[in-house]
Amino acid sequence: MHMVKKLAIGAALVVAMMAGTASAKDVKIGLVVKSLGNGFFDAANKGAQEAAKELGGVEVIYTGPTAPTAEAQIEVINSLIAQGVDAIAISANDKDAVVPALKKAKQRGIKVISWDSGVAKEGRILQLNPSSNQLIGKMCLTLAKDHMDGGKGNFAILSATSTATNQNIWIGEMKKQLKDFPGLNLVTTVYGDDLSDKSYREAQGIMTSHPEVTVIVAPTTVGILAASQAIKDAGKIGKVYATGLGLPSEMAGAIKSGATKEFAIWNPIDLGYSATQIAYRLVKGETDGKPGSEINAGRMGKIKVGKDSEAAMADPFVYNASNIDQFSKVF
Repeated sequence: MHMVKKLAIGAALVVAMMAGTASAKDVKIGLVVKSLGNGFFDAANKGAQEAAKELGGVEVIYTGPTAPTAEAQIEVINSLIAQGVDAIAISANDKDAVVPALKKAKQRGIKVISWDSGVAKEGRILQLNPSSNQLIGKMCLTLAKDHMDGGKGNFAILSATSTATNQNIWIGEMKKQLKDFPGLNLVTTVYGDDLSDKSYREAQGIMTSHPEVTVIVAPTTVGILAASQAIKDAGKIGKVYATGLGLPSEMAGAIKSGATKEFAIWNPIDLGYSATQIAYRLVKGETDGKPGSEINAGRMGKIKVGKDSEAAMADPFVYNASNIDQFSKVF
């Protein structure tokens, strides 16, 4: 009996040690998005969960506010800190406002990266851009030109929030490169705050206040869909077009109605997948994320960190009537 008892205690100790080892290997990553209920971010989460399953022992906590504000994101960040996550990967509503909360996370040993919409350098280790900012700006102007008769005309920009890091950078790139598109004239820039109803009203406002505008460029998936619907409802298909960055699954109807001829986007599934891979490698100490380093990103290969600790995935891909049915079933 004494020997049996000793064996039982020994076995219990082994199980306890094994459980401790298993839990020590678990990695919790908070994937923070601008707002929940956005198809782009839902697709990114799909990729993040795919990476977690592939890596093993990883829990991705997909979270974000219901309203796309910095204040709401700060509450989410503080909640993740309280939960003891190992890493935070955030698409920011405001590159500066979230920095103090992210600094607090870093002080607790949490690895912080930004992706999609970046954070100021002092608030993160690195920023993962979905593509080159210059290429995105050029793509948006090319799409606007391709929707105009003779490649010349007036266009307006319908963006997300006025503080959205990525949209502001892309708009800045568009303005820089306008000199290379002499036929294009930017009339106005408005903000729909990445809210469907407000974006819809802003698109209506553009068509009412600026009847000379023939193309609305929206570098946001919420904005381009809302603008397409506003054009259709106003009976202006063929007179005004919406283009920019959108999801194939959401934009198939706009392509078929004629409100949009073509649009572009990178694969948000790959973006969420890559962000999760990078966060995991940082937690495991496989990389420091400094400029010049290359990070293993699973099926996406190695991602190189460049100047200002920024990395990029791939060029935007153009979707139109020839391929929309194929890709609308994917994301």
